[in-house]
Amino acid sequence: MTLAEQLALQTREGDLYESLGGSRIRCYACGHCCPISSGFAGVCKVRFNRGGKLMVPYGYVNALHCDPIEKKPFYHALPGTRALSFGLLGCDLHCGYCQNWVSSQALRDVRSSLDFREISPAEIVGLALRQNASSIISTYNEPLITSEWAVAVFREARRAGLTTGYVSNGNATPQVLEYLRPWVDLYKVDLKSFDDRRYHELGGRLAPILDSIARIHSMGFWLEVVTLVVPGFNDSDAELGALAGFLAGISPDIPWHVTAFYPTYKMTGPGATTARMLERAASIGRAAGLRYVYAGNLPGSVGELENTNCPNCRTLLVERSGFEVFQNRLTADGACPDCQSAIPGFWRPGPRRARENFATIQEQCD
Repeated sequence: MTLAEQLALQTREGDLYESLGGSRIRCYACGHCCPISSGFAGVCKVRFNRGGKLMVPYGYVNALHCDPIEKKPFYHALPGTRALSFGLLGCDLHCGYCQNWVSSQALRDVRSSLDFREISPAEIVGLALRQNASSIISTYNEPLITSEWAVAVFREARRAGLTTGYVSNGNATPQVLEYLRPWVDLYKVDLKSFDDRRYHELGGRLAPILDSIARIHSMGFWLEVVTLVVPGFNDSDAELGALAGFLAGISPDIPWHVTAFYPTYKMTGPGATTARMLERAASIGRAAGLRYVYAGNLPGSVGELENTNCPNCRTLLVERSGFEVFQNRLTADGACPDCQSAIPGFWRPGPRRARENFATIQEQCD
């Protein structure tokens, strides 16, 4: 049995589609908005039309790990806590430098991983509680194309008092964001470039990502944005300045993470990003008006760019190195203890009582 045939068994009818007449449908899980004829799949390869119904991934994981939430990265959400991360297979893009290509390109690249296992939402949440995680994050592959499954998991997570989040390429639609909004707290977008030609190389378009970033912010998700700085691909002063200016135009309080590239998968030509390159990108972001700019993937090499400082009095609020938080001086409601300035973020953990009750239920069911 091929991988596609195996995955076709791990499906249910989706919610994010409409009929186009006859047996043709249109999927709204991502910005491609694929029209799909019966017997065919969308660009992502994992959402397909079976007799006029959209079948979508459901009831399995390819990866399941508990990590610091800073690894996602979220720096303005529950600092120092653990996040249970889960992922499935497939993606709507085909980035040549994808670090998770063994899962994201599973139906495009014969070298990719074939491993997955069936699991229930309650089992995922139970594992999060046993690992003392404060959040559950859909990541590794592109979560937008598995949104129905994510919502099923997040419903259980909410019952347990857990925070929920997406780590996504941001190639969303208004329909999928409305679908997710009741169940998703945190949303990280990987803004890969500010050049539409580069996005075409990766299998997408820039416009839907920019529209989604503005929409995600306006809808009240907690939003953080990451740009992998790739030498010769997206690292010019002009492009980084335009990108940062776009984010600042939405809100100067959006945290922007500039992270280091290293040669991987199909993109082995460019050299690795240096600390100096990240410092330059961060300087451009601050000059564009962003108040919270961070540098990642090179712990200990970028000075203060791993820390959160108060933009008003410049006092150190959260001290980090890599994924480790050494101190967190924020008040319980997310304010600077010295000047009382409010620091934007998602600072509150889930209600402990709900988590305790859910854990008790799980122990009785095990």
